[in-house]
Amino acid sequence: MIGRAPIALSCGDPSGIGPELAPLARQALGRDVPFFYIGDPAHLPKGTSFQTIETPSQALDVAEGTLPVLLHPFAAPVLTGKPNPANADAIISAIKRGVDLVVSGAASALCTLPINKKALKDGAAFAFPGHTEYLSHLAGGRAAVMMLAAPALRVVPVTIHIPLSDVPVALTPDLLRKTITITHAALIRDFGLPAPRLAVAGLNPHAGEGGTMGRAELDMIIPVLSDLRAAGIDIAGPLPADTMFHARARAAYDVAICMYHDQALIPIKTIDFDGGVNVTLGLPFVRTSPDHGTAYDIAGRGVARPDSLIAALRMAQDMADKRGTNGHT
Repeated sequence: MIGRAPIALSCGDPSGIGPELAPLARQALGRDVPFFYIGDPAHLPKGTSFQTIETPSQALDVAEGTLPVLLHPFAAPVLTGKPNPANADAIISAIKRGVDLVVSGAASALCTLPINKKALKDGAAFAFPGHTEYLSHLAGGRAAVMMLAAPALRVVPVTIHIPLSDVPVALTPDLLRKTITITHAALIRDFGLPAPRLAVAGLNPHAGEGGTMGRAELDMIIPVLSDLRAAGIDIAGPLPADTMFHARARAAYDVAICMYHDQALIPIKTIDFDGGVNVTLGLPFVRTSPDHGTAYDIAGRGVARPDSLIAALRMAQDMADKRGTNGHT
C-alpha cells in the first residue's frame, strides 16, 4: 500500500532472543514489510548491518538488507541469557514509545518482542501480568483480548495470566460476553471475515456433562451464549475442549474461545509452535507479537528461529492495511 507507515518493533528484553530475531526478520522480509527496531544497536548480534534513524519514516529509505534502528539507549549492561532488572525501565519505555508512534500516525502498527515479567516487576515494580494488560492500560483502560493466531487455528483465552485456581472466580458472565463481542468485532474489522463463526469451550470436562461435572456451563456459559446468538453472533457451544481441536472440528469455526490460558495455548502451540502470533484485540491500535518467550536458554547461540516474528510482522501489516494506512483508530 502506497503511503504505509512502517511498523514499530519494540526490543523487548535484550537479554533474550529478540535482538537476534530482528535482523533475521529484516533479511527475510526486505521491503515487503517495512519495520524499524526500537532499541539499542549495541545489543544486536556482532556483524549486524544496521542504520540508526531519527524518525520512523526514514526506515523506508534504509537499504533492504540493513535493519533500521530508532535509538533507545539502555543504562545497564546486557548479558545474553541473563535478565537484568536494572533495564526494566528502558524495556517498558520502548513499548510505550512504540504505542505513542502508532497513535501519532508515525508507525502503522506495533509489534513487540518478548519481555520477562518478573524482571520488569523486580526492576520497575511493573504492575501488569503481561503485554496485553499493559497495552490496555496505555489505551486508557480499554478492554483488550489476547488472541493467538496461526494459519490452522485461532484461539482466545477468556482468562489469561492468572493461577488456574482463580479461574472459576474470574470467569464472570460480563467477562465472557466482553471477550466474545470484542473477538467478533475484531474478526470483522481486522481479519476481513464478514460473518465470523465462533466456537466456545466449556470450563469443565465434557463441558460439564449436563451438570454432573460442574455447573459453570449451565449457570453461566449457556445463558451468555444464548443472549449473543439472539444478537446475531454465529456461536457454537459450550463444547467439550477435548474434541474441539482436531482438523475436522477446526474446519467448523474461525476462532475458539477458551476459558483459561492453557486450554487455548496448548492446542495452538502443538499445531504450530513456530508460526503462531499473539494479537491484542480491542485496542485502538494494531499490536502483534511472536508467540514465544525470551528463550534465555538459547539466546546468543544462533539457533533461534524468526518464523513467529515474521508471521507477526506480516499480520500487523495486514491488520493495519484493513484499518487504513494507519493502524490507529
